[in-house]
Amino acid sequence: MPVYRAPVQDFLFLANELFEIEKQRDIPDFKEVTSDLLEDIFTNAGKFAEEVLQPINQSGDEEGAHFENGVVRTPKGFKEAYKQFCEAGWGALSAPAKFGGADMPMLVNLAVGEMMQSANQAFAMYPGLTGAASGALLATGQPWMKENIATKMISGEWAGTMCLTEPGCGTDLRLMKTKAVEQPDGTYKVSGTKIFISGGDQDLTDNIIHMVIAKIPDENGKIHDDLSTVNFFMVPKFLVDEAGKMGTRNSVNTGGIEHKMGIKAQATCVLNFDEAKGWRLGPKPVLPKPGEKRSASAGMAGMFGMMNAARLGVGIQGVSIAQVALDNAWDYVHERRVGHALTGPKEPDKSADLEIVHPDVRRMILHCRSFVEGARALAMWTTINHAIMDSDRADKDQAGLLADLLTPVIKAFFTDMGFDCANMAMQCYGGHGYIRDNGVEQFVRDARINQTYEGANGVQAMDLVGRKLGRKGGAAPMAYLQVVGSWLSENEKDETLAAYVKPVKRGLDILQQATMWFAQHGLQNPNDAGAGAVDYLRLMGIVSVGWMWARMAKLAAEKLKSNPPNAEFYQGKLVSARYWMERMIPECPMLFERIQAGSANLMALEPATA
Repeated sequence: MPVYRAPVQDFLFLANELFEIEKQRDIPDFKEVTSDLLEDIFTNAGKFAEEVLQPINQSGDEEGAHFENGVVRTPKGFKEAYKQFCEAGWGALSAPAKFGGADMPMLVNLAVGEMMQSANQAFAMYPGLTGAASGALLATGQPWMKENIATKMISGEWAGTMCLTEPGCGTDLRLMKTKAVEQPDGTYKVSGTKIFISGGDQDLTDNIIHMVIAKIPDENGKIHDDLSTVNFFMVPKFLVDEAGKMGTRNSVNTGGIEHKMGIKAQATCVLNFDEAKGWRLGPKPVLPKPGEKRSASAGMAGMFGMMNAARLGVGIQGVSIAQVALDNAWDYVHERRVGHALTGPKEPDKSADLEIVHPDVRRMILHCRSFVEGARALAMWTTINHAIMDSDRADKDQAGLLADLLTPVIKAFFTDMGFDCANMAMQCYGGHGYIRDNGVEQFVRDARINQTYEGANGVQAMDLVGRKLGRKGGAAPMAYLQVVGSWLSENEKDETLAAYVKPVKRGLDILQQATMWFAQHGLQNPNDAGAGAVDYLRLMGIVSVGWMWARMAKLAAEKLKSNPPNAEFYQGKLVSARYWMERMIPECPMLFERIQAGSANLMALEPATA
């Protein structure tokens, strides 16, 4: 039976010791946050994840979501768990208090979300997507939608979805065919098919509020293959009035649920919109006149806001799956006996030593642990930057640049590494990892989707290189290099930190060279940017997590000077930090060499001809 242990101590270490949240009262989000409050929330959320969600994870995977006679049903135990989830208010943590939320900062939501997703990713996606959808509605909806629709989503009474992908349109929204035709009363008739809709239908809530992107035809009824008429719409499963009262069924029908590799308890649906009634979100679009240049509509801003929040959430799923996989691998390598230690038997009276004695097993364990704890720190730092953006601090603009820059890195690097860690954890089991009864193979299957949805990782890399680096004259990478570089300069003379500071400085220097290479070559030949984008994103991910480890190593070393009762915790931080410096930072020059190879050989590959 798989296990999960919520990392409450690590979350408290980051929030209270590394980032010292209580000292950041000038950030509005943190005015009411205390260490005691954080401990209470994290402890109870961890208990809920361990005791309620984790026990139905494997059984939910075995049973899967059902689709019978047009009705979707979730696995046994999900409805009861969802009721408990809502009653405890876990889905309302970061929502505004005036709409029924707890007004907690994103940092708290990140920690709780990670624990829920570790325990049961398929379940956690239902309320997780509802949170993204309600946030978009609060940002772009009319007052009655915020007061009477979003509030029901925040409480969990109703759910929400993101309806973006179509059979012939994924990343390239210009190919989208779903249309929205305005009606005399100002509403729209939405028609089209959306696929891969997580939580597209279920039996957990009375209503589902679909957040749909669709194109508004021009005055001649033509749908253009560009972004000028793409808009954002609220399309409920059951019609609603402005008082929030639910009416008859809307023309939204479930065409089926996908039979997937993983997250089988999550109902991933095909949704058919047949002139379904919808309400446009955001400012009224101004359609271009014939001959005018067509550009992206204002309604796209709401969609991108929702997607950016979702991408951060998916990045955390990479950490979540790595954590639970690590928990199980850790237990197994302390139970399984195989061979003797290379330096001689550790337990001569036993037929074999425990698996943990072998260097390569420790390599896999440390690889996972150093990623999980380092990535968790980077994610928390990024959420703090999000909070600073809404403050009056002088560095709020810089914080916004950093948060924007790191969003694709968190989504792609974290989910790539999360899959690697799940795979390594399974490897620790040997052949037993391939057997379903042990449960660890589910983590590998569940982890794989995280690299694909909410923008495939290659697309995230192109977003980073093609948009983020050059935006505002390169302000974001300059801010990043300055912030990380300043910290390294402040600490490079401390010889006790040399093992942590010098490797990160070496990686940062290489990252700066790679950034300049793209500035010189990417503009001349866009294929060079495309060819090196994935390697560049990984390079930034390795350096960024490395910087977090250098900061944590400095803190751990200081704490150990006072011989604390939890010295083992801080010693573990130093061991994991050294692993990242010795095993991950050395990838940096290799990645830069691959970037400099350019695109010539890749583009020499001749496509197949008919």
